[in-house]
Amino acid sequence: MALEFDEQLSRLQKPNRDEMTNKEYEVFNQNVEAMEKNWGFINNLFKVLPLNASQYIGFLNFKGSLFNPETCYLTNADKEMIGVVVSSINCCSYCLTTHGDALRGYTKNPVLVDKLSYNFRSARDMLSEKQYALCEYAWYVTKHADEIGEEQIEKLRQAGFNDHEILEAAFVAGFFNYTNRWVSTIAPVANPGHFSHNRNFEK
Repeated sequence: MALEFDEQLSRLQKPNRDEMTNKEYEVFNQNVEAMEKNWGFINNLFKVLPLNASQYIGFLNFKGSLFNPETCYLTNADKEMIGVVVSSINCCSYCLTTHGDALRGYTKNPVLVDKLSYNFRSARDMLSEKQYALCEYAWYVTKHADEIGEEQIEKLRQAGFNDHEILEAAFVAGFFNYTNRWVSTIAPVANPGHFSHNRNFEK
């Protein structure tokens, strides 16, 4: 299975199946099987996180709550756009690679995603007012977390976001800032497939 690999995929030791319960291993297998079906390969990060299996499952559960289409308010494209902007600012190359791949899949627009990853302001003419406001919020909450105030909320409201969407945007921006920091610490190796995936779309 995916837990058995020879290459060193991060700065940490490899997970040990013997340290996982059967339930934890079952969750791991279900996750990587779904990933392989949807992406065609298994994201390397999810091969190394079972080193701390119970925390890995907690991470999956919270991430799942932010991307559940039945209970969420923002689109997955909105959330991956936040991920690209946040990861670009934090210089988290692994996260920028994976969020960029996902956002290319949602938008079918590799040029837009590349511009967002360089500097979201360079893509202003390709974004709606709401999308640009969301990017500005993601930038501000990442760069100036100590200065967040009512102004940031009002800008999102003026762009057309309701308070449910604003709270979810805050959850997502905070979540991706959180992941950027520990992903940069453990430095997983990005899958080569992420760089070329979702780049060629028929017109």
